[in-house]
Amino acid sequence: MKSPIQRRVAIAALLLAPLLTACGFSEQTDQVYQPAVGSNDRSGSVDILDAVIVTGTDGSGTFAGTLVSKESKADHLDSVSGPGITSGRVNVEVPAYGTALLADTGAVSLEGSDITPGNIVDLTFSFASGQTTTMKVPVVAASGDFTGVPLPSPSASPTRLPSKKSSSSPSSSPSSSTSSSPTASPTS
Repeated sequence: MKSPIQRRVAIAALLLAPLLTACGFSEQTDQVYQPAVGSNDRSGSVDILDAVIVTGTDGSGTFAGTLVSKESKADHLDSVSGPGITSGRVNVEVPAYGTALLADTGAVSLEGSDITPGNIVDLTFSFASGQTTTMKVPVVAASGDFTGVPLPSPSASPTRLPSKKSSSSPSSSPSSSTSSSPTASPTS
């Protein structure tokens, strides 16, 4: 048989047990958590969820993510930019209390030297409502879950690549041919 002190301790333990658990103390179980590759930002009237840049070739990619409006009026994503990263004209409508799934449309194409798989880049999203959100966004390869994301056309890549080759080719070709020919002739 239990003593009165043991019974009181057992009753107190049963009553205090719920208070000593994680519930109600702002633990991770009370916060929104999405285990995914992309970044999330819920600070403005438009949430930016699962944000990634999908790339097939280094230097260009497609922004893939979901924009979720928490307002009673529609908004527009006007621009996406970052240090050394540019985009074409951006005009993505985010319906009132609705979503815009950008992974399906390929509506936001980006270019920049930091767009290579494995990098994390800073992007600034500007909306017609005045909301400006800057966040870190990972760059992923167009494989696995990201295979179906529409990528920018490869026509932009050839215009950039010849300029790099032309600047390096003339300096290396003439100097190597002129320096090797005179040295080769007198030696033989």
